[in-house]
Amino acid sequence: MALQPSSGHEGSGMKTQEGQSNPVLASDVHNIDQGLIEKMLYDALVWSSLHGLVVGDRSSQRSGKMPGVGMVHAPFSLLPTSFPESYWRQACEIAPIFNELVDRVSLDGKFLQDSLSRTGKVDAFTSRLLDIHSKMLQMGKNEDIRLGLHRSDYMLDQQTNLLLQIELNTISSSFPGLSCLVSELHRSLLGHYGESLGLDSKRIPQNTAVDQYAEVFAKAWAEYNNPRSLVMVIVQTEERNMYDQHWLFHVLREKHNVKSIRKTLAEVDAQGELKPDGRLFVDGQEISVVYFRAGYTPNDYPSESEWRARLLMEQSLAIKCPSISYHLAGTKKIQQELAKAGVLERYLDSQEDIAEVRKCFAGLWSLDDPVIIQKAIENPKLFVMKPQREGGGNNIYNEDVKVNLLRIQKEGTEEDAAYILMQRIFPRASPTFLVRDGICHKDHAVSELGVYGTYLRNKEKVIVNQQSGYLMRTKVSSSNEGGVAAGFAVLDSMYLT
Repeated sequence: MALQPSSGHEGSGMKTQEGQSNPVLASDVHNIDQGLIEKMLYDALVWSSLHGLVVGDRSSQRSGKMPGVGMVHAPFSLLPTSFPESYWRQACEIAPIFNELVDRVSLDGKFLQDSLSRTGKVDAFTSRLLDIHSKMLQMGKNEDIRLGLHRSDYMLDQQTNLLLQIELNTISSSFPGLSCLVSELHRSLLGHYGESLGLDSKRIPQNTAVDQYAEVFAKAWAEYNNPRSLVMVIVQTEERNMYDQHWLFHVLREKHNVKSIRKTLAEVDAQGELKPDGRLFVDGQEISVVYFRAGYTPNDYPSESEWRARLLMEQSLAIKCPSISYHLAGTKKIQQELAKAGVLERYLDSQEDIAEVRKCFAGLWSLDDPVIIQKAIENPKLFVMKPQREGGGNNIYNEDVKVNLLRIQKEGTEEDAAYILMQRIFPRASPTFLVRDGICHKDHAVSELGVYGTYLRNKEKVIVNQQSGYLMRTKVSSSNEGGVAAGFAVLDSMYLT
């Protein structure tokens, strides 16, 4: 095994902003014996193959369509990343507050429409989502049963020593399956090699994301109250991250005896039928829950067929995860609006909860603020420009921030409404071993913590509201972007310090 320099969404990828990253692991990776690294790498690759820590191989043409064809181990870090336990607890405790916040914001149709109206004028994708939302408001459509699977992503900023939120994902919060496996892989490796490394496998927290996701799906299915109904997963036509999805629905079937089907948006359009009473049937089977692992990017809507499918599902009685209002509540623009003074107070009752949420907000601004625009032009490295997009690879950094702001100013269009500005977060970089395609790279890396939250409500009754596991992603510190599925990052776990 040659150590090589590393080259720098699934659903939502790791949209990072940084400069440097996490506290160094308890042992100094510079001093790990080369022979020990090679043994750990071999064992890790065997473990990944035996336990399903896999993704589709991009070099295999059918790997995104046919299970079991062209599999390769998911990119992973060889050792877990150090993370202070106090910040981990903070992120866990705040997860239920964010779940409740999303739900309450989703019910304020006027706030969503007003906040996103300018964006909709210059961003065709946001405009189409707003159109569907507007139709639901006109229909007086109420989502009595509301299901949220969220992931709040954070980085530990070394300049302020604060845990700052990158974003809150409300659609296609990926990797509940594979993230659990990486935690198990690292516990296994430390069980065998921990004494040599001076590391204790018990310091890696249990990750139950896939079990908790499956459990809340089962509870939502039960609330729908038709034992013959199915959970439908909306997927992309090619999905190399399908095994993460299959893990979830394997657990749902084996532990809860709930069946699921996978359909693309185009297949829903061709096979879907809305009954007069609002029930949704696809290919002759009643659907109780719709789970979107696609539909978060314009690429998922190549024709009117896909938009028809999205509207059809939204009009139905099926429980949507997310509903159109939950989807909009997770947009960058709404994140920026919620950071304004006095806005959180409209949706959260507890002053303590409001303070906890606000403490993790990074600086967020709209592009109609001339003072902050001038600061960003003068110091572009301190800011990130974010469009209303999910999935990684969309953000604008460094001199490109300045170039784009000057261009928008010069053109005098309303394109500024398509973006927000965010404070750039500077985590500390630490030496890490990143494994991709069976090769171990040693490099300085930064990490992003995603904390999952599950929420289920039927009218006034909150059935589930809890923190539900975590996702750690690590990437080379020289890379701005960081989605695992997009090829920038690796899956990781945390070692509590």
